[in-house]
Amino acid sequence: MSVLFFVFIILIFLNLPLHFLSVNHTKLEDIFGKKKGLTIGKLLGMISGWGFFIYLFGLWFSPQPRFYIPFILNYRIFIPFTNLIITELNIILSIPFILLSIWLGIEGVKATTLKVSETHYTDKIVKDDIYSIIRHPQYLGAILAHIGFSILLSASYSLLSTILIIFYNYLVSWKEEKELIKEYGHDYLEYKKKVPMFIPNICKLMINN
Repeated sequence: MSVLFFVFIILIFLNLPLHFLSVNHTKLEDIFGKKKGLTIGKLLGMISGWGFFIYLFGLWFSPQPRFYIPFILNYRIFIPFTNLIITELNIILSIPFILLSIWLGIEGVKATTLKVSETHYTDKIVKDDIYSIIRHPQYLGAILAHIGFSILLSASYSLLSTILIIFYNYLVSWKEEKELIKEYGHDYLEYKKKVPMFIPNICKLMINN
């Protein structure tokens, strides 16, 4: 395994304590006071959020074996300044994951605002729009983006690491919900019962529509 790839995997999980601390609003406010604790939490949220996506790019582009899927008339695109090649079949297979991840990200930001998405701090439980279907659309979007770009760039180690990316996003979702239950109690527990974490209840959606 590429040393650089392994470094980015480690960095992703070193990012986890920062994210955990950023959503522990009560602890930060107890230590630093309400105003300063809120500011520190938002700052940590931005660092951990953007850090995670930067490290994902590292996984996709770091040196690793590249897989190619045999395909008749497989057109190839060479990416300048790299040794990477994108084939038309990789594009076809990756587009659904990438487009869905973009849609989830946009819908998540529209429902909560960019500031909340960056800082992981909200002053209410958002239950409308995409959040009426799944509780963590942006984390699901991150997982799908990882799969899509791993396929697009034929990044074999990156694709194999998908299970770790799912696990990471499950952990941050679990921690956020733990803190949201502390802050909103019964209201959030009721929301949690009705709406799944990552995978929409397709049957329920079809019945409601």
